[in-house]
Amino acid sequence: MSKKKNKIEKTLVEKILDKNQIPYHQATFATHKDSGGVAQMDTSILNENEHLVYKTLVCSGNKTGTVVGVIPVTEHLSMKKLAQHSGNKKCEMLPLKDLEKTTGYVHGANTPIGIYFNHHFPIFLDESMKKENEIAVSSGKLGRSVFLNPTDLQKVTNATFCDLLE
Repeated sequence: MSKKKNKIEKTLVEKILDKNQIPYHQATFATHKDSGGVAQMDTSILNENEHLVYKTLVCSGNKTGTVVGVIPVTEHLSMKKLAQHSGNKKCEMLPLKDLEKTTGYVHGANTPIGIYFNHHFPIFLDESMKKENEIAVSSGKLGRSVFLNPTDLQKVTNATFCDLLE
């Protein structure tokens, strides 16, 4: 049996990381639909390390338009702090119906790497990730993530580290 058959096909995000010579490793998570029919990733298998998985939240600023906040899945985004750091008076979550046409990704698969590569929207990373050697972000497909160093994520997305948590 060929080794290639056991290998997961690379996503655009993984190809971007390869091109930029950024070390990472792939991870897959089970997904389920919540009561609203929205896909959610099950990160509970990580137990006490669930905080290492970061979610990508796409928002709209009243002055700058689309901005992206990346925070631990265990936390809540402060819209006030995101607005302040992004040069807006206020920010709000992008409506779910506009998400895919704005970013190119469905809910649960949004990735700061792919969003920056395709659209160059401003990316803001919660400063909590700087304490970690490795964090996970979506690799652009439901249930797929990449673990990488936060500094490498910041470089490849031209992101700003700041306090984004409630």
